[in-house]
Amino acid sequence: MNLRILDEPTLRRLVDMPAAIAAVREGFDALHTGAVDAPVRTALAEGDDTTLVMPARLRDGSALGLKVVAVRPGNRDRGLPAIHAVTLLLDPVTGAPSAVLDAEWLTALRTGAATGVATDLLARPDAAVLGVVGAGAQAFHQVEAVAAVRSIERVRVASRSGASAVRLAERLVAEGVVARAEGSASAEAAVRGADIVVTVTDSSRPVIDDGWVTAGTHLNAVGGYRRDMQELPSALVARADLLVVDQVEAALAEAGDCTTPLAAGLIRPADLIALGALTSGDHPGRTGPDEVTVFKSVGNAVQDLMVARLALERAEAS
Repeated sequence: MNLRILDEPTLRRLVDMPAAIAAVREGFDALHTGAVDAPVRTALAEGDDTTLVMPARLRDGSALGLKVVAVRPGNRDRGLPAIHAVTLLLDPVTGAPSAVLDAEWLTALRTGAATGVATDLLARPDAAVLGVVGAGAQAFHQVEAVAAVRSIERVRVASRSGASAVRLAERLVAEGVVARAEGSASAEAAVRGADIVVTVTDSSRPVIDDGWVTAGTHLNAVGGYRRDMQELPSALVARADLLVVDQVEAALAEAGDCTTPLAAGLIRPADLIALGALTSGDHPGRTGPDEVTVFKSVGNAVQDLMVARLALERAEAS
């Protein structure tokens, strides 16, 4: 077996955010047109712990793989990452494993890349202020992705303690992602007046209020991945002019930000629009400056497959 192993330092050298955004955009095109098989992932849950198995293949025979993700919130108290993940690529013809990729950093990158795709299609062109609620492992790449598609002048980060938000803000400036960033414990201070909002928490109740969000705002809700998680208030989801999801079937099965307002009769399944409909041009996306737009992501295996394939191609080329 000729098995290539790509660790995190190697992956960081091989794939940057703009390349990941392009690869993920291509993946959502494929998902929308039926060019990829990406069934709703299998979840093994026990309490707050969840293990996810996510397979995908391109029907043209060019890529086949799967990702296994272990989410363990209690790891924060153990001094360990809350998310561990690995991606396996297989030869589509023989089925032989061809590469194993450390997918912890890759997961954060591809999740950010989906936000980048959605923000590019849904945020106002002049959007300049970004509000972020949550300062965990995913948050840095969320900001990086938004900054890759919009000229962000200011980032306001909020976390429960405020300390992690301050650390993230300092890192964003130190690494040149944005010129100005600040952190606090106030979600309201982060969200009010923001042109773009990102929520990246595992909260079971909304982390922002409907009244904080003004006309023209685009929101990316990327933290919740179960029906019992909800980052956005149902009233906000209901008043959104566009409610975009990475995959309609997955959102209906897993996204509490969608299933909760659905159960309350505030929205209909037909209100959910697949991101691939926008990337392919089948849906226009934002049509006016005052629209409130929402992208709700639970993650899809096509994101992992496309970014992992790109990383392996670049590794082989180098």
